[in-house]
Amino acid sequence: MGSIFIASAVVMILLAFVLVSFVTQNLIASKLDIANSEIDRARVAVEGQVEATGTTATLQTRLNAARAALTNRSFGDGQAVYEAVILVNNPDGSVVASPEGYRIPERLRSFVSQGQISYQFATIDRSDGSTYKAMIIGTPTESDIPNLQVYLVMSMESEEATLALLRGLFSGAAIVLVVLLVGIAWLLTQQVITPVRSASRIAERFANGHLRERMVVDGEDEMARLAMSFNTMAESLSKQIRTLEEYGNLQRQFTSDVSHELRTPLTTVRMAADMIADDADNLAPPTRRATELMVRELDRFESLLADLLEISRHDAGVADLAESNLDLRTTIAAAWQQTEHLAESLGVQVEFIKPDTPVTIVGDSRRIERILRNLLANAIDHSEGKPVVVQLAETSQAAAITVVDHGVGLKPGQEELVFNRFWRADPSRVRHSGGTGLGLAISHEDARLHGGTLDALGAEGVGTMFRLILPKIPHGRYSVDPLPLEVPAPWVDPASSSDEGAAPSDVDKQTEIGQEDLVDEAELEAFYDPDFDDTSTPIEERDPGTEEGTQA
Repeated sequence: MGSIFIASAVVMILLAFVLVSFVTQNLIASKLDIANSEIDRARVAVEGQVEATGTTATLQTRLNAARAALTNRSFGDGQAVYEAVILVNNPDGSVVASPEGYRIPERLRSFVSQGQISYQFATIDRSDGSTYKAMIIGTPTESDIPNLQVYLVMSMESEEATLALLRGLFSGAAIVLVVLLVGIAWLLTQQVITPVRSASRIAERFANGHLRERMVVDGEDEMARLAMSFNTMAESLSKQIRTLEEYGNLQRQFTSDVSHELRTPLTTVRMAADMIADDADNLAPPTRRATELMVRELDRFESLLADLLEISRHDAGVADLAESNLDLRTTIAAAWQQTEHLAESLGVQVEFIKPDTPVTIVGDSRRIERILRNLLANAIDHSEGKPVVVQLAETSQAAAITVVDHGVGLKPGQEELVFNRFWRADPSRVRHSGGTGLGLAISHEDARLHGGTLDALGAEGVGTMFRLILPKIPHGRYSVDPLPLEVPAPWVDPASSSDEGAAPSDVDKQTEIGQEDLVDEAELEAFYDPDFDDTSTPIEERDPGTEEGTQA
């Protein structure tokens, strides 16, 4: 609306300027035509009067007599009203004028002295001290008085009044026209904007879950067709959303029901497995190893069921926080205590960078500890024997924890996929921590439950950084990230220059992993074949309670 008003005003100003300029030029041209005709007659009249006046009279007397005759003529013929001025330029530079003391611009007198009929616009002083604008036109004469010049001073007051009236009329017309244009534009705009605003408002309510919102169809114009198309689209989206909601509810219900239903037979199997394990000394070696494998896999199965129940609670929106004041340094220590054995078994050094003072927030200690446990286990599992760095920092509004490994890293586009359920960039990779594949997905939901974020960033072959940000108060606002999220710097082995301190090659690591897989296969074969001679080295037992997500 403002742009329409400005554009209309500019157009009207330009139009008024053009019209006033055109009228002004016509008025000046008309005034000049009258002045040209009058100056010729005035010159003839002055020459005749000067010739009739005797040379015995003084110069001033002769000039006054000629001016008087010219003045009487101007008021008598009714052609034009002007003030006559007759003057003589003396060789010594003095000027004799009638009326006495009347000043004609020197520039104009110079042109007339050269034998030219010239005119000039000037401001004339009256005897009462007021001024007015006039056009002065002068002409030389041929008489016995040398350098005799005749001037007509024609007032421009009537023309100025006419122009002032025109300016006023144009200004008033411009204002009225601009108001009309703005009003018309406003009405037209409302006819277009009102349905668009209605569509925008209904779309927002539709996005907020009000799936029954529809636009009103009025008439058969373009806006009505827009409303009909919008309503058709909304109806189609509503059906699809309801279908997806039903599928989602069925999926969540199925996951929850299956998880609950499996608890009872799992408990029975667990009791039977514990009874068999208690009498393991009396069992044959293959049976004893099969029992150990069964107990270990039962532990993993229980962890998987627990994770499925937890993720189903997040999906159903019933997960809540058991809030309490906690020191994140203590939480990190508790998570490390549960994953330290994994780092020792894989020979991974873990470095902690923490403040000396407590970092206190309000949150659910169990969920935050689970997040850190998953991040630590994930980093150690994918570090390829290189160090892992855990850093804690805080601001006045939030606290952040970063877990950095220098292992396999992430490919472009995998930063979000890493939090998907059961997602694995490399399905052939062996999990050392015995995770269920839901750890990072649950950690991501736990972070969101606190109003925080869990992000990942990495580069293939360089490493990965996971960053957890938690507000000091759940769902509190924070303006500055306590720690940046960035790709880890390439790790340099301090002992790489010496052969003795060289790290094992990737081929050696792959060989070790392959041997572990062979051991598992040997144990399974021993379980199904009583005559199998078990000469394999026993597998080191792993902690089944550690939850782990998957990483590239």
